[in-house]
Amino acid sequence: MDREKLKEKLSNDEFDITQNKGTEAPFSGKYLDNKEIGLYRCVCCNAELFSSKHKYDSGSGWPSFYDVISHDNLSLINDTSHGMMRTEVTCANCGSHLGHVFNDGPRPTNLRYCINSLSLKFENESI
Repeated sequence: MDREKLKEKLSNDEFDITQNKGTEAPFSGKYLDNKEIGLYRCVCCNAELFSSKHKYDSGSGWPSFYDVISHDNLSLINDTSHGMMRTEVTCANCGSHLGHVFNDGPRPTNLRYCINSLSLKFENESI
């Protein structure tokens, strides 16, 4: 999907985060405290990214997951912006910025996928 079509489809904040590598304010995301069972999909292309069964409260202020539905659905990119060394997480299907992954998560993966709520849409399992 091209940028103009995405601008029509997404809110200004969703567009900024997914296309301009923005970040929502900590503790502000609509999915931070979501406890429902279901799937988290890319807000831009609807790719399946995360399951609620891998979501946990990391205390970071963003929805956090210790695993993914499929590693093929994400791309990991070295990110040295803002004077830090991090690993950016993007949607492998459409390239949208999702957040970052860190090596301080719980077992069994020891990973913390720290993801912007505005880059996701939630699909309740009962649908």
